[in-house]
Amino acid sequence: MSEDRLELSAASADETFAFGEKLGRAIQSHDFIGLSGRLGAGKTLFSRGVAQGAGVPLEDVSSPTYSIVQSYQGRALTLHHADLYRLSSEADLFGTGYFDLLEETDGAFLVEWIEQVPSAAPADALLLTLEVTSPDTRRILARATGPASRALLARWR
Repeated sequence: MSEDRLELSAASADETFAFGEKLGRAIQSHDFIGLSGRLGAGKTLFSRGVAQGAGVPLEDVSSPTYSIVQSYQGRALTLHHADLYRLSSEADLFGTGYFDLLEETDGAFLVEWIEQVPSAAPADALLLTLEVTSPDTRRILARATGPASRALLARWR
């Protein structure tokens, strides 16, 4: 794989979580991770792994489907977790204060359903697609779009 791409295969839900946890240990302030994939692909499970790896107590992590954005205090950084499933446009997201948070925070961002509002991702983002390959297995395709996300991808490897 090139320095800006990575493909992983998770043989179980535990392995999907573990890949997320490893990424969570690698994230730093200003990192942005966008997740795509159909319902049931494992985005929320992966996100819970990222949160745990970032030092967020697992019992604090809930899906922000209805609140759109949840912020969690992890180890030395705030993790902003967004779920764009219910949105269909940038205007929908604008009213949540998301873009202000993106511009003003030192935290890291983890956004599920990024494909719903592609403009929610900055130009430099680590974009992951989770695909169902069997009832138990998932393929995770990662693509870095700039220098900061390439550095995150390198730390995750």
